[in-house]
Amino acid sequence: MNGDGTCRREFLKATGGAVLGSGLLYGSSRSTLAQSKESWPQFGYDDANSRHAPQNSGPIANIQRKWRFETNNYVISSPAVEKGSVYIGSYDTNVYALHASDGSEEWRFETGDSVDSSPAVVDGTVYIGSADGNVYALNAEEGTEEWRFETGDVVFSSPTVVDGTVFVGSQDHNVYALNEGDGSEQWRFETNGSVDSSPAVVDGTVFIGSDDNNVYALDAGDGSEQWHFETDSYVNSSPAVVDEVVYVGSDDNSVYALNAREGTEEWRFETDGVVFSSPAVADGTVFVGSHDANVYALNAVDGSEQWHFETADVVDSSPAVVGETVYVGSDDNNVYALDAGDGSEKGRFNTDLGANSSPAVVDGTVYVGSTDGNTYALIGSDGSGGENNLSVLPIILATLGVGGVGAWWYGNRAGTNTGEDSPSESGSTGDTDGSSSAIIPSSGDSTGEASGSESVVPQTIG
Repeated sequence: MNGDGTCRREFLKATGGAVLGSGLLYGSSRSTLAQSKESWPQFGYDDANSRHAPQNSGPIANIQRKWRFETNNYVISSPAVEKGSVYIGSYDTNVYALHASDGSEEWRFETGDSVDSSPAVVDGTVYIGSADGNVYALNAEEGTEEWRFETGDVVFSSPTVVDGTVFVGSQDHNVYALNEGDGSEQWRFETNGSVDSSPAVVDGTVFIGSDDNNVYALDAGDGSEQWHFETDSYVNSSPAVVDEVVYVGSDDNSVYALNAREGTEEWRFETDGVVFSSPAVADGTVFVGSHDANVYALNAVDGSEQWHFETADVVDSSPAVVGETVYVGSDDNNVYALDAGDGSEKGRFNTDLGANSSPAVVDGTVYVGSTDGNTYALIGSDGSGGENNLSVLPIILATLGVGGVGAWWYGNRAGTNTGEDSPSESGSTGDTDGSSSAIIPSSGDSTGEASGSESVVPQTIG
């Protein structure tokens, strides 16, 4: 048995195949063990797209790979984590469900084209878009199709599900409201450009951007326009709405703060590159990436810069804020953990290609995709010298028994002390040898360059 307990794969993984319409389902299994209360159910974490999970926990030092699962193409989609499972899409046309503890595949569902959209998991159903033009509803337990809704073009936008309605954009220029139960259309609102932005839904209003340069506020009930605000370029960034303020980026290089009721500009912060990243907002600070290679922390009230951290390439990834740490990826191949207060680097993990996917942080683990084709689970220490292993404790107890926990803990700590990856079982195409992870010491420099190589890959759509 390895550090994660390979024998548990015998009862976690089953194989088989089923065909449903033109979507294909491969394999299905689900652990019945007790699950943590922590989750990251959708791209923006909550309906407001705040990407701030104050009750969750994440690693802040000695960041290393716990497992990785290999797909057959880029992973631009951002993971959702719910009830012990990780849900994510891939450019290989599949939506995957992976076991959060070891990366083993629970099921996969094949769409008709690449999946850049990020899943939303609500009441046992996974909602996700595909470049085949459909929005899918999949059973979270089995991966079977519950319904699909066909739009007129690619769906890169990630759904938000509120009060029985699925809100999502499409490159056919429309924002859609669909019935959560059967996928029937409730309304649509037509813009003058592709809608790749993902909606925030707050107090009966849908906030979303469009390639027609506008940010829209729409009535969630009937889709009528409440206001729009025009920027100077595409709005692919997804709005975050906190304390009646809408925070959003634009390809005009700016981050905007807009009054949520009236759509008037409260402040604007200009970077030196396209702002494709979607803001995270936590404790009075706005965190966002830019194509100028920086991650910025801005005062939420007046937009003044608090700090910036320089990576070595474009930052399309949208930050996640857990505790006092900001997690974000970069095209320089790294996933960073930054101090939310001063921007100093706590740690980083190097993938083999760009980290455009936006992290989800649950139970001491960072889940993130990479354009190297992998989905990663990253762990580390909590700053006190202790390992964050809460996510695997229920499975350890079930598979090893109380008598075996001591031996597991000793071996796990020994691997940590030597700086080695803990080997793990992954899905049918997952890696188990742990040979490609890299632990890079924290630089402690909030403006220092990070090493990395350039890569040309599709951009992340939140």
